[in-house]
Amino acid sequence: MPLSLLAPDPATPCTDTDQICQWLYNVTDSAWLADGGYYLLIKPIRIIVIIVVALIARSLLNHTINKIVARTAQGKVPTMLRPIRVPVAVLNSGSMFPERRRQRAEAIGSVLKSMVTVGVFSVAFLIVLSEFDVNVGPLIASLGIVGVALGFGAQSLVKDLIAGLFMLLEDQYGVGDVIDTGEAVGVVESVGLRTVTIRDGRGVIWYVRNGEIIRIGNKSQGWATVMIDVPIGFVGVEDATAVLRQAVDAFANDPEWSADFVEPPQVLGVENISVDGAVIRTVCKTSADRQWDLQREMRRRLTEALEASGIAAQMQAARAMRTAVPADEPTAP
Repeated sequence: MPLSLLAPDPATPCTDTDQICQWLYNVTDSAWLADGGYYLLIKPIRIIVIIVVALIARSLLNHTINKIVARTAQGKVPTMLRPIRVPVAVLNSGSMFPERRRQRAEAIGSVLKSMVTVGVFSVAFLIVLSEFDVNVGPLIASLGIVGVALGFGAQSLVKDLIAGLFMLLEDQYGVGDVIDTGEAVGVVESVGLRTVTIRDGRGVIWYVRNGEIIRIGNKSQGWATVMIDVPIGFVGVEDATAVLRQAVDAFANDPEWSADFVEPPQVLGVENISVDGAVIRTVCKTSADRQWDLQREMRRRLTEALEASGIAAQMQAARAMRTAVPADEPTAP
């Protein structure tokens, strides 16, 4: 650049130390352009640099979050996305249900990316305002007041989001779990920050807000106890107990079902006595995802065992004798 372009000109509106103004005046020969050169050239460049830096920072942070989410979906769960309370089923199996793991990771990743976007662009916006000599102190205070007002006005939404976030962090339930929320009982089909979608046994879809859930019963985490009460009427308790124990022992040793038992099944004995006779309870501990299949199979085997031993016929005969009305019994007037 020629030195003459930077040499001060007494006729210019610039000061001796303002080289940018002097350079613009020497190039354009325009006093108003030289006078406003700082705001027409330097300020826009600085604002563009701030925006570009914010975009780059947001992109890098989102890329890091995407990599973490991808690793989590593949089973490599980093420390920041591990649940605060690890379910027993996860400890036993070493992994989580794939769809549940993927959806949980994506939900947490979406929250993190939203927080990054809001944080980065909020800081960039305040820096841009400061470039225009705007006092950002009162603005920050005003935004804080507006945030408090919105928080009071949208309490239910904030409550749902906070409850959903803690639900994800604590891994209270996930896709594929069978949960009981009080009103709705069924299989979790999707999990979000605001609502959870449940399909009950009749196929009805329930959309339950996270903030309205007071208590959760998860039937799919860890192990489950199957309890079956078998009424035997007034037949011999010892005979019926022996038959049931033989049936559950054969069931536990069946190669097709033995892997589903956490502990061997037990026949506890008489659980209840009513006008219809005694009730014998049988319990077993199994994995949570197999409890219903195992329960149905055990009921079938116990029923067949009672029928094969003749106890079922004795129960029916005793019930028929109790319900039969003698022919010579006088009828009520």
